[in-house]
Amino acid sequence: MPCRAVDQRRYKRRNRIEIMFGRLKDWRRVATRYDRCPKVFLSASALAALVIYWL
Repeated sequence: MPCRAVDQRRYKRRNRIEIMFGRLKDWRRVATRYDRCPKVFLSASALAALVIYWL
């Protein structure tokens, strides 16, 4: 099998995204999607992302 070249910058960005989704799943409301209305779910997701970002 030929070895593929890995773009380190893209890999680092992808890793950050995966970590962020993992942290979002720690928020029970977002992970289980209690909210049926898309607007409410989006706002809960945005709030969780802001809290995670600032901590």
